[in-house]
Amino acid sequence: MPEEEILFKTTDKQIDESKQGAVYQPESSKASNENGKRFYIESYGCQMNFADSEVVASILQENGFSAAANYDTADLILINTCAIRENAEQRVRNRLRQFNRVKREKPEMLVGVLGCMAERLKSKFLEQEKLVDIVVGPDAYRDLPKLVEEADAGQKAVNVLLSREETYSEINPVRLNSNGVSAFVSITRGCDNMCSFCVVPFTRGRERSRDPQSIVKEATELFERGFKEITLLGQNVDSYLWYGGGAKKDFDKQTQDVKDAAVHFADLLEMVAKISPKLRVRFSTSNPRDMVDDVLHMIAKYDNICNYIHLPVQSGNSNVLERMNRGHNREWYLDLVGRIRKIIPDCGLSTDIITGFCDETEEEHQDTLSLMKEVGYDMAYTFFYSERPGTMAERKFEDNIPLATKKRRLQEVIDIQKINSEQSNIRELGKTFEVLIEGVSKKSDQELYGRNTKNQVIVFPREDYQKGDYVMVKVETCTSATLIGKVIKA
Repeated sequence: MPEEEILFKTTDKQIDESKQGAVYQPESSKASNENGKRFYIESYGCQMNFADSEVVASILQENGFSAAANYDTADLILINTCAIRENAEQRVRNRLRQFNRVKREKPEMLVGVLGCMAERLKSKFLEQEKLVDIVVGPDAYRDLPKLVEEADAGQKAVNVLLSREETYSEINPVRLNSNGVSAFVSITRGCDNMCSFCVVPFTRGRERSRDPQSIVKEATELFERGFKEITLLGQNVDSYLWYGGGAKKDFDKQTQDVKDAAVHFADLLEMVAKISPKLRVRFSTSNPRDMVDDVLHMIAKYDNICNYIHLPVQSGNSNVLERMNRGHNREWYLDLVGRIRKIIPDCGLSTDIITGFCDETEEEHQDTLSLMKEVGYDMAYTFFYSERPGTMAERKFEDNIPLATKKRRLQEVIDIQKINSEQSNIRELGKTFEVLIEGVSKKSDQELYGRNTKNQVIVFPREDYQKGDYVMVKVETCTSATLIGKVIKA
């Protein structure tokens, strides 16, 4: 997903722990193993990459592969890549070198790269560095079984062609590393926004929306299997628009039949929310330029659509936003925040912020700090600018802010957000929230954790409650990152 997507931060510790199951094994190992081969997938980057890995797992299982818990027992190792920042690429290279050390002892094993790095670095991976046997772009996963056959025959197997139609809509993803409570459902692929810093439009192609009835079907099946929360995923969910294969159709909200008009994101939210009041609905990510009040009113209308919006701003200065080609300015963004606060009074808000973008002055940076104080985000994902090859920013601007300055500005952003997050949690003291239990606390097996509608993590005593239960929790204390409370029994 683009820079504005919520990013999973894969640490070196998590990589080291991959053999303990931190990296991905399907929820079910009952699939047939017709060809006797086992696959192993690691994913880096955004939620969309993780969702794509679930699609890949489904395609492989349908073609007779089964999952391996450890990469050194696999016949096929796949790494699903992120191209958002340079350090992600270096991490992938280091990981591929580890895989190749195993491959020297097991030469029949195949190593493949999937996703956003595939197209841009295919020649380096295949020919110069000789790190992989297979390279597959985000729109070519259906070809993976054929590419494996080609690689088995000694050929370098590549398909990085982008598609204007592919959405994998009829594929039922295998849920990887699932907690059995929450799941991702992709609703769009690609991106048309062309933010100047972002490489995603070049690695994932043009934006296209998925058939809404296939989305509702997937979400319904997840709920029937016991999942209690889904997150609708897209590079920019607010620009979701479906006409039914190019012809304008209409949508009957009562029967959920498509008839004579377009389905917009607000319509899709309602379709999914109506599956069951016990199915929580989240979404990510919103682009401020495309968010409309219809979406806000739909969130307010349905209790099971969570009161939480990830609304990336990237910078608080209008001139920087113009250089970023974000399509909004400071005043417009603050007006949108005001409408959110009015329509959804207790809505959780998070954002993404980049420091040290091309030509950013100290005064422009101060505008970002002042906007953060004015909005008071509950959470922020913060980065210093990393120039990516092929982007508009690389072609038009000079990456001229010293690294030390980028990092200093980033630290100032982090310092303000720590205060914002702490104040946000303090405001929740004494309040009672419905919490969906996601699992056992990492710090104590005597505690459970879950999230409220605002996406805030709440920890409370375990007692006899189970993962997937809804409980009412009164907040008694907090840290800067976590709410702590106790269950209020009816």
